[in-house]
Parts: sequence; C-alpha cells; structure tokens
Amino acid sequence: MALQNGYSIDTSPLDESGDTTPLLKKEVLDVDDSVPPQCCSARCNLAILMFFGFSVVYGLRVNLSVAMVAMVNGTKSQPSLNSSGGHECPVSSHGNGSQTPDQPDGIPQYSWDSLTQGLLLGAFFFGYLVTQIPGGYLAGHFGGSIFLGGGVLGTAALTLLTPLAAQLGPYWLFGLRALEGFGEGVTFPAMMAMWARWAPPLERSRLMTLSGSGANFGAFVALPLTGFICHSLGWPAVFYMFGGAGCIWAVFWFILVSDQPGTHPRISTREKDYIINSIGKEGGGHGWSVPLLPMMLSVPLWAIIVSQMCANWGNCILLTSLPTYMDTVLHFNLRQNAFLSALPYLGGWAFSVISGVVADSLLEKELLSVTEVRKIFTITGLLLPAAFLVAVGYSGCSGVLAVTFLTLSSTVGGTSAAGVFINQIDIAPRYAGVLLGITNTFGTIPGVVAPIVTGYLTKDQSLAGWRSVFCLSAGISAVGAFIFTLFGSGEVQKWALVEEDQEQAETKRDRLI
Repeated sequence: MALQNGYSIDTSPLDESGDTTPLLKKEVLDVDDSVPPQCCSARCNLAILMFFGFSVVYGLRVNLSVAMVAMVNGTKSQPSLNSSGGHECPVSSHGNGSQTPDQPDGIPQYSWDSLTQGLLLGAFFFGYLVTQIPGGYLAGHFGGSIFLGGGVLGTAALTLLTPLAAQLGPYWLFGLRALEGFGEGVTFPAMMAMWARWAPPLERSRLMTLSGSGANFGAFVALPLTGFICHSLGWPAVFYMFGGAGCIWAVFWFILVSDQPGTHPRISTREKDYIINSIGKEGGGHGWSVPLLPMMLSVPLWAIIVSQMCANWGNCILLTSLPTYMDTVLHFNLRQNAFLSALPYLGGWAFSVISGVVADSLLEKELLSVTEVRKIFTITGLLLPAAFLVAVGYSGCSGVLAVTFLTLSSTVGGTSAAGVFINQIDIAPRYAGVLLGITNTFGTIPGVVAPIVTGYLTKDQSLAGWRSVFCLSAGISAVGAFIFTLFGSGEVQKWALVEEDQEQAETKRDRLI
C-alpha cells in the first residue's frame, strides 16, 4: 500500500517515533484509489500458478506411499496388517479385504520386505534436507522463479523414470527418490523468496496461504487418485501421469512468471508501483552476504523453528501413519482407507485459504498488530487440533468418531498457515527464502523421527498404543503454541534491515535515550 511518507509496513518500529502499529490510517494516502484490484492481477495470477505448482509438488511426493501397495506383492512380502494384531476392534461391514489391489494383467510386482519399503518411502527426505538452505539462499540472491520452476520440472522428469528404476532394483529407486527430494527441496524456500518481492504487506497472508494451500489440495487429490489409477491402469501409469503434469505446469510457469514486478512484461504500471512502493527497500535481493550469526541468535527465529517442528510432528503422523491406523485399528479396506486418509487435507486446504483472508482483513482494519495476528492464528492452529487429537485417542473403535475428530484436527490446523508458517517474511523480508530453508530443514526432522516413535508405541497395534501416539502429538503441538506465544514476533528484526535503515534506527534510538 502506498504510504504518505514513503515508508512501508516493513519499516522497523524505531523508524516511526516508537509507534509499533503495523500500518496507521494517518500514513495511508487515498487507499481505495491507490490499491489495484486483485482479480486477474499479476500477483493473484502468480498465487494461482503457485497453487497448482504445489499441488503437483505434493502429488509427486505422496504418490509412492499409495502406489507402494500396488507395487509390492503383498502375498509374498508381508502379511495383511489386519492379521497382525489390532483385534480389539471388530471387523465390521466396511472391513478390509485383500491388501493387494486389482490391477491390469502384466503389471510387475516386487517382493520388497517392510524394511526395504520403509527405506524407499524415506529416501525422498534424504535429498529434501540437503537443498533447503542452499535453495533459499540462492533464490534470495538470484530470484526464486528459476529455482521453483526448475525444482518442480526436475522432480517431475525424474518421476517419469520411476518404473524403470523399480525394475532395475530397490537401490536404483532409492537413489532416484533421493534425487527427487533434492530437486523438490528448493521449491518452498523459492516461493518465500518470490513473495518477499511480490506480496504487499497487507496482502501477504492471503497470497501466501493461497499459494501454499496447494500442498493440502495436492495431497487430497493425489491420495485417492493414485489408488484409482493403480486399479484402472496399473501403478506405472501413476508416475507417468504425475510426472507429465509437472512438466506441463513448468512450461506455463517459465512463460508467465517473472522474479519481480519490475521485470514482468504484462503487469500494469499501477499494480507495479503499488507493489514496489508498499514493500519498500526490503523487497530486493540480499546479495551474497547473509547475517548468519545474528540469525542463529535471533529468538523470534528460534520460536518459528521450534513451533514448526512441533506442528510438523502432527502433520507427519497424519501423512505416514494414518493409513496404518485406519487399517489395523478401524479395519477400513484399501479404497476407503485412501479416501478417508485424504479427507483431512480438504478441510486443511479450505481453512488455510480462509485464515489468510481473515488475517489480512484484521491488519487492513488495524484491529491487531502483525505480531498479535500471527500468534492468534498459531495458537488456534496448534492448540485446537491438539484437543481433537486427544479425542481421537479416546474414540475407541468408533470409525465415525475417529475420522470426524481427525478431519476436524486437520481442518482447524489449517489456520496456522496464516500464523507461524509465514512468519519468516515478517521478521526478515529480505532473507525470507533463507529463513524458510532453515526452518524447513529443522521442520523435516519430525518426518524422520515421528514414524520411528509411532512404530515403537504401536508395535502391538493396540488402542492404548495409538492413544499414546495421538496424545503425544497433541502435547508436542501444545508446546509449539506455548513457545511461539512467548517468543514469537511480527516485527522486522534489526539484523534484517538494510544498512541505511539500520543507521536510521540506531540514530533514533540514541535520540530516544
């Protein structure tokens, strides 16, 4: 939003005579005339294109977890999960059938044991961890479009080789999945780096939650769609279709997207000036130098790291262990399992988009500060889902209650998308890509640890074991909400200011003293 004195919402509070309100009415000059409409705007088109990009990204990430059931000869590699414990709940009319879905004749299957399957499913994260921080750093310096588009294109192209790698052996498939993670690891940091240059401060929440919500939508679509494709065409078609979709998306991305408003060939002058003036000096690249030591000593950054790790613990339980729970405890069959495992992502997608709109509305009307908005949505997105997870643990053998509480937990959890998950751009817009790389690196750790802990707690597939899983996850989420409430911030940190702004801030601090 264009400001009367040339400052932006990203300006340090010290630059405004000690005023900490994120945006004051006295600073706004003719708001209705200065803000171009969002509909069909370049920034809105960018968010929509990102939405479909991250839908593809998550489809490429989760398709193997469902296709694995069809790839493995279940009669040779492992017994049905339902036959190995978990008999506290009776098998009802929706009970499970064969673990190996019907496929067209001639589709290859492999005798991979449980350990091999686990390694193949986890191989993605070995590569994913490596490129988070480098991807964010390079995207902040060179611009994010080449890294986001290249990451999706590379991952999609490698996905096309999955049937060949599986035929060559599990070691080849492990290496291929690690390379896919390597390529996909740059995508989210690149997104954050792009929004640092594209998102007006009072539209950050809605634009970033809309684009990032593609992940939930992609998982919601990919899980049941993968099962349907496996049944109709065979599991190799899954990787050809998802890989092809990623390649097609990349073509549109490279044709339509620019790194910043100033270089976009189709943006209106009015919108370009609005974005550039509202973001201010913090919208440029950060150069080669990055204040690593101040970052590592930043309390608000560590609040983001810890809170995201706690939130991701529950997300990883949902992604990796929910199908097992529905099979071994609730005894849903494979097709029901795939649909019900995807259902929570639909609610999370809807609430993440809604929360972004509400958050920006609160800021536009100056009802709350950025810090207060981020904390409210983080508390809502971590504490309420924790309560529903406890309810899941005590739902017993009722499939209706368990699915209802799981869906409510994931749905309400979507509100954290307008809280801690976009807080990096609040505290350091110039270094937002690097910060997302750092927080995502730590946030991936629960993806490795949570399945191991879950396996230990549920080795007998009892209701008590799964109750421990859900209650532990709820407790960890509550800790994350508590930490961010105490130490989170929505203000631009001193180390994130450009040198000129730092000098102004120090001068005004000295005058106040």
